[in-house]
Amino acid sequence: MKGNDSLFAAIDLGSNAFRMTIGQPVLCEQRPMIQKVKSLREPVRLADGLHGDALDNHALERGWQALERFGKRLRGFEECRVRAVATSAVRQARNAATFIAGAEERLGFPIAILSGQEEARMVYAGVAHSMPCKKTTRLVVDIGGGSTELIVGRANQALYSQSLAIGGGTFGTRYFADGKVNSRNLQMAEQAACLQFSSIARSIGQHDWQVAIGSSGTARMLAKVLKANYFNDDDSDSITYPGLLRLSLHLLQAGQASRLKLAGLQPHKLGALPGGLAIMLAAFKVFGIERMTLSEPALRLGLLHSLMRRHARSA
Repeated sequence: MKGNDSLFAAIDLGSNAFRMTIGQPVLCEQRPMIQKVKSLREPVRLADGLHGDALDNHALERGWQALERFGKRLRGFEECRVRAVATSAVRQARNAATFIAGAEERLGFPIAILSGQEEARMVYAGVAHSMPCKKTTRLVVDIGGGSTELIVGRANQALYSQSLAIGGGTFGTRYFADGKVNSRNLQMAEQAACLQFSSIARSIGQHDWQVAIGSSGTARMLAKVLKANYFNDDDSDSITYPGLLRLSLHLLQAGQASRLKLAGLQPHKLGALPGGLAIMLAAFKVFGIERMTLSEPALRLGLLHSLMRRHARSA
């Protein structure tokens, strides 16, 4: 990419997809903001290749090929302008070192494995940058493919953060084999997520949050489907509990995710829908959420924001 002396790149090696966002700093109403220049997505499905505690050869190869394509886009970038991180699936894999070695060779830049707490902090940094609010205490819920991050924060400060090893992709594999959905496995998945959330509910409740924010692809997928099919009680872009229940009913009636015919639902999202829906239902139930608003993709924004601040300090 030519003319990249003002550009920064953030790469997120997620459990379902690898994503790259290229952006540049701009001033908006005298406030530094990030202008996205290009976004890329590769449906790697890394977690599908996590058998036991190791990534199989097919998953390794899918990931490496995706990063080779990303690397071609990043030719000419200085190392200080690129940050790449791996999350849940790589965190869990005992052959993570093998994957990272091949990944760095193909991408051409170092790749860090984020801990769950580090991922949560980066998610909140992205939300705080894109949705500045000095007075409101917010609960951020980021349901990924292999983990869910929960953060309570105010302004730029995270007051509490936790990462749980539950995700839409892993729940899909565990509870909805071949995409089949019935009342029993949907209830089992929701109850498992409720059990995980209940372990931190008191800690989150102590911070008396006022607004819930969804910052993941799961949240944006659900919000898009609820709005496109008029499942909410209003025409908002939010996620509501009645809307989630109506979506659940349609999914149960279909009996299988692949048979679900709803506006706004992209085919490549079908596999992650049942697991993500079950986890979101559990979050609403355990934390008493009535409505969830949406943020931009928070992890990559957080990475870009940290890169730009570091670069500005060193300039």
